[in-house]
Amino acid sequence: MSEKIFVTKSYLPPKEEYTAYLTGIWERSHLTNQGPLVLELEQKLRDYLDVEHLHFASNGTIVLQMALKALKITGEVITTPFSYCATSHVIAWENATPIFADIREEDLCIDPDCIEALITPKTQAILATHVYGIPCQLERIEALAKKHNLYVIYDAAHTFGVKVDGKSLLSFGDISTCSFHATKVSIPSKAA
Repeated sequence: MSEKIFVTKSYLPPKEEYTAYLTGIWERSHLTNQGPLVLELEQKLRDYLDVEHLHFASNGTIVLQMALKALKITGEVITTPFSYCATSHVIAWENATPIFADIREEDLCIDPDCIEALITPKTQAILATHVYGIPCQLERIEALAKKHNLYVIYDAAHTFGVKVDGKSLLSFGDISTCSFHATKVSIPSKAA
């Protein structure tokens, strides 16, 4: 028999604590549509992440779709090929066009030097992915976006809890998204 090797291991609370939550859910019969546990989680996340606006959804893919819909993106979106497939798939699913910019060798994040050459009159947004807990070149990306009147969406699934100069990484860009998937949540680090 072969031994299993797990890449990640999910954190589970004590069974008694989990059962107490289940008992409360059964007593309330409120399973969806802004139930008390979701509202409590959203508020705790707002406080922990130091962001004013936060909405919890079922997964990171849906959140990226919501971001594109909220910003009414239907044109070209400059993004990175070095990300989970959902990052580029949602662009196509929302009837927009993904345009791929290369990544920086030193951090695997989208390379701002490659973005500007790809901007056309059809470009509406930059969708950049922070990789393995390392933020993208925020100042450079946001300067390009301002110069060309583009939206910036950050896929921050790998950088939950990361701060830059004491400020939540999720407060950058027009919209930042994150994920609770076991392979995405990173340990908060001090980023420059």
